[in-house]
Amino acid sequence: MWEKKPILLLVLATAAIMVGTTVTMIVPFMSVNTDADKIASVKPYTPIQQEGRDLYIREGCNNCHTQTVRPLVSEVLRYGEYSKSGEFVYDRPFLWGSKRTGPDLARVGGKYPDAWHYKHMDSPRAMIPGSNMPDYGWYKKNPLDPKMIQRKMEVLGFPYTTEQISALADKNEMDAIVAYLQKLGSDIPWRKAAKTTIVGELKNPFVGNKSAIEAGEELFENNCEACHGENLEGGIGPELTDIDMDDSDLYQIIYNGIDDGGMPAFGSLGTNKVWQLVNFLKSGDSD
Repeated sequence: MWEKKPILLLVLATAAIMVGTTVTMIVPFMSVNTDADKIASVKPYTPIQQEGRDLYIREGCNNCHTQTVRPLVSEVLRYGEYSKSGEFVYDRPFLWGSKRTGPDLARVGGKYPDAWHYKHMDSPRAMIPGSNMPDYGWYKKNPLDPKMIQRKMEVLGFPYTTEQISALADKNEMDAIVAYLQKLGSDIPWRKAAKTTIVGELKNPFVGNKSAIEAGEELFENNCEACHGENLEGGIGPELTDIDMDDSDLYQIIYNGIDDGGMPAFGSLGTNKVWQLVNFLKSGDSD
């Protein structure tokens, strides 16, 4: 019996551990960040984006937010295209995280306009009712220190010029964190690829349906009011009191969103709910 031969048992156990370590750790480490993993469109952080990343780490944001979308249907539908290893070549340390007290941020860049992020960081509940995220309005009172940033960049060996860093003299921490958030996941054109091409004629199934209009009003309050106003009067987004647009065109805008931070896509709500929003917006009833 092997247990009666300790030397042989030790050798076999060591061999088994080495094989497992090689397969699960050494081989994967050797296969990442190779030329095959590089993505040409992924660019280094600018000085203000890097400073925003430092703030993100300083505040422990990665304790509540992950930065990686797993290749699962449910996650891709909710957050966007799954993460690629080549997107993280400039990240030291990685901020993938493991807990989602808040939503994943791997694809937040370009999802909302800058104004949305400024208002959200100032008071999260102003944009997402019920959010338990702290307020960071005090970021606006903290100007960036180009001299300190210069020292950090020199220590880390980042190739930023003195002129690039001096340009941050009139920026504050709020500007930096927003610039960083708008960078996340935006180096690959995944939103255009994810757009749904609708084949055939789009026909509104709820025309004149009072229940659908009421359901659309509730959906508007929960998803759209923060940007378009309680009475459709506008704000971060345009006013919606008098929409001169075909139902099918409005449906596609809501379903696919508007590129470059104009408006996020709401296709994940489902076809019926998008149509309910269309009917509420076209009803002219903002009460």
